[in-house]
Amino acid sequence: MSDFVHFLAGANKLTILKIAALSSLGIAIFGAVFSYVEKSSTTTVGQWVMHDLRRTLYAHIQRLSLSFHDESQTGDLISRVTSDIDSVQSFVTSGLLSVLIDFLTLAGMVAIMFCMNWRFTLIALSIAPVLFLVVFRYTRLIRKSSREMRKKEGQIVSIVQEVLTSIRVVKAFAREDYEQKRLEEESLESVEIALRARAIKSRLAPFVEIIVGVGTSLVLWFGARMVLAGALEPGSLIIFIWYLGKMYKPMQDLSKMTDSYTKASVAYERIQEVLQSEREVRDLPGARRAGKLRGELEFDHVTFGYEPGRPILKDMSFKVEAGTVAALVGPTGAGKSTIISLIPRFYDPDSGVVKIDGRDVRRLQQKSVRDQVSFVLQETILFHASVWRNIAYGKPDASREEILQAAQLANAHEFIEKMAQGYDTMIGERGVTLSGGQRQRIAIARAIIRNTPILILDEPSSGLDAASEQLVFEALDRLMAGKTSVVIAHRLATIQRANKIYVVKDGTIAESGTHEELSKGGGLYAELHQIQFQAASSEAPGVVQSR
Repeated sequence: MSDFVHFLAGANKLTILKIAALSSLGIAIFGAVFSYVEKSSTTTVGQWVMHDLRRTLYAHIQRLSLSFHDESQTGDLISRVTSDIDSVQSFVTSGLLSVLIDFLTLAGMVAIMFCMNWRFTLIALSIAPVLFLVVFRYTRLIRKSSREMRKKEGQIVSIVQEVLTSIRVVKAFAREDYEQKRLEEESLESVEIALRARAIKSRLAPFVEIIVGVGTSLVLWFGARMVLAGALEPGSLIIFIWYLGKMYKPMQDLSKMTDSYTKASVAYERIQEVLQSEREVRDLPGARRAGKLRGELEFDHVTFGYEPGRPILKDMSFKVEAGTVAALVGPTGAGKSTIISLIPRFYDPDSGVVKIDGRDVRRLQQKSVRDQVSFVLQETILFHASVWRNIAYGKPDASREEILQAAQLANAHEFIEKMAQGYDTMIGERGVTLSGGQRQRIAIARAIIRNTPILILDEPSSGLDAASEQLVFEALDRLMAGKTSVVIAHRLATIQRANKIYVVKDGTIAESGTHEELSKGGGLYAELHQIQFQAASSEAPGVVQSR
C-alpha cells in the first residue's frame, strides 16, 4: 500500500488522471456486471419458483376429491393458481434479495458501530423495540387487509368465470344488466378494501420516519454534550452520525418492504391452504392394481350423504352381473347420479361396501379402476381442441385409424367429414359450436375408443330430436355390446330391454325386475310407465338391448 502511495506521489498529473479515469470505468463496469447478474439471477429464480409452485398447486388441485371441488369456487382456485403465485414470484424477483442485503447491511453496521462506541450504539438501538412493535402491529393490519383483498379478488374472478361460461343463459334471459351490476358491487367492495389497506400502509412510513428521527436526536443530544464536555472529538461524532444513517436506512427499507412482503405472505398462505387440503378419497395403504375387470358391480348395504346426517343413499343393496345392462329409474333427487358417482369411487360411502368383481373398490388403486370405466353423460363436456383430440381424450395414444373407426361406430364420421377441416376442425369451448346430437355422438366415440368393461350412461338421449336420438341409440347399442352398462333414464322407452331395472326412491331400491315384471307389478315403475305411454302407446322401444 505504501509503495502504491509513493508511486502516486512520484507520478505526474496525467498518469494520475489516467488511473482515476480507468478506476472510474472499472467501477462502472463492475457495477453494471453485478447489476446484470443480480437482475438475471433473481428473475431466473423467481420464474422457476413460479413454475414449480404453479405445477405443484395445479397437480394437487386436480388430485383432490370431488367433495373439495363441490365446496370450492372455481374462480377462487383460478386466482390462487395465477395472481397469488404471481405475488410470490414478484417478491422473490424484486424484494427477496433486497431484504437479505438490508439484513446483512444492518448487521454489519451495528457491528462496526459497536466497535466505534458501544454506548452510542445502545442509545441508537434503543428505538429498535418501538420500531419493531410499530412495524409488527401494522404488518398484522396490512396482512388482514391483504387477505380480505385476495378473497374479494377470488370472488370477482368467480363471478366473471361463472358468467362467461354461462353467457348463453345470461343472454337468453336478458340478464346482462343484472350481471353487470353484480360485478360492479363486488368491484366497489374491492375498491373500499384496497383504500382501507392503503390508508393503513400510508401511516406506517411516517411513523418509521418519526421513530428514526427520535433515535438520531438522542445520539446527537448525548454526543453533543460529550463534545462540549471535551469527552469526545467532534469528528468522531460526525462519523458516528454518518454511520448511524447507514444503519437506519436498512431499517426504513425493511419497513417499506412490508407491503410486498405481506402480499407475498398472504398469497403463500392461500396456496398452502390448498396444498394442505387432504384428499378424502385416496388409495389406501396396500391398495392393489385392479387388473383386467370383468365388470360385476355390487352395492352391499351402502349408505352415503354429501353432508353429515343427511344421507342420500340409505342401506342400499343390489348387484349387476358382468356384461349385462342395468337401468336406474326414479324421481329426480332419488339418488341415481349419486349411485354412479360411487362406482368409480369419486366418493366413498359412509357405511357399506361398493364392490367390483367381488372386491371392495377402496382396496383397489383409483386410477386402475377409472381407467376401466367410461362415461357418456347428459351434459356432454368437450374441450376447445380439434375433433380428433376430443375423441382421443380418454386414449391419447390412439391411432388415426382407431379414431376414424370409433367415429364411424358412433355415427359421427359423416357430419365430421362435412366440417370445414374435418377431424382437424377446432371445437368451440364446451362444444357450443355443435348440436346436442353431434356433441353426444363425439362423446360416444370418446367412450368407444377407450373400450372399457364398465360403461356408465347418464341420460344419454336427453334433449335430442327424433333423428338425432335414433343415431345416438344406434351408436349406444354398438358401444354397450358385451359391457357392463349402468343407465340412468327418465324416458322409460330407452331402457325397456335392460336385463334389470332398479327403481330408486328416497335413496333406496323400491323395486327391481325386468320391464315386463315391473310394468305389471302395479308399483312406481308401472305408474311412471302409464304416465309416459298413455298418449304414445305405439312409440317404438329404445335400443338398450339385453346382453
